[in-house]
Amino acid sequence: MDIYARLKELGLELPPPPPPGGLYKPVKQVGDLLFVSGQGCTREGVPCFTGKVGAERTVEEGQEAARICVMNALSVLHDYLGDLNKVECLVRLQGFVASAEGFNMQPKVIDGASRLLADIWGEDNGVGARTAISAYELPGKITVEIEFIFQLKA
Repeated sequence: MDIYARLKELGLELPPPPPPGGLYKPVKQVGDLLFVSGQGCTREGVPCFTGKVGAERTVEEGQEAARICVMNALSVLHDYLGDLNKVECLVRLQGFVASAEGFNMQPKVIDGASRLLADIWGEDNGVGARTAISAYELPGKITVEIEFIFQLKA
């Protein structure tokens, strides 16, 4: 399966890679693993969603924010690898959700990211281990930030 054809089939287009927000590498390769630094729900460095889920944002808006994080991750991976077809699978996803007091549905928010990755790579390769964590504040007051670990094809 060609990943770019699959993205097109899903009506998706890779955004430009987001500008770095500090001193770090967007992707760090160790062996056949690619560690993708936390990606926020931004487009060209501008937040698409700010505020906390359970107060200013709905679960559905949080899910859309999580999907934007995935697209940014794919963009930095494409920039690093030159070809997303070199990716075998998602290994792990760690999602951070800016949450209002008492909000405890972070897994449902991060399902937005997990569903998109499953739609792209399929259930076997697009779903990995996962953590969904509440955060009181995220950089730039964004609603969701996600970091990823992908494995390259042998």
